Amino acid sequence: VKMQKYLLYNSVEPEELPTLKELNTIEICRIWSAMSRYIYKHLLQKTAVEIGVGTFAVLPAHASVEGGKVLPVERPMFIVSKPLKMFYSLECDETKIPDEMPVVQPDFEEIAAEIHFRQEIVEQCVQETLLCFAGALRENKEVEFSFR
Repeated sequence: VKMQKYLLYNSVEPEELPTLKELNTIEICRIWSAMSRYIYKHLLQKTAVEIGVGTFAVLPAHASVEGGKVLPVERPMFIVSKPLKMFYSLECDETKIPDEMPVVQPDFEEIAAEIHFRQEIVEQCVQETLLCFAGALRENKEVEFSFR
């Protein structure tokens, strides 16, 4: 997925998103649930997943516990891509994915097979949803993406 496509100079109109227009809410949710499971599976294997607007990864962190002790923990995170951050002037913590951590792109063929959808439909649904997300960023709208 080319990241540049999410750097929007103009807002995205719904008629520019043909796949989302064709799918109903339940179908869109099924696609994103499958996407979520795909990401989760890779995070369990200590692999990051890059989805165009950013990357999901499990990174080492520290948690303060009772008695002033600090425990090393691992935290799932979404790291917004640098060009997107700069383009939309987003305030985000500087987080770096360790060099030794493998990073994969979504395997749309695998994701589609799991839910018996055509690969193009899954891929376009994900990309169009991310375009909506970028459009909301562009217009400074509140955005909520829920992943289990």
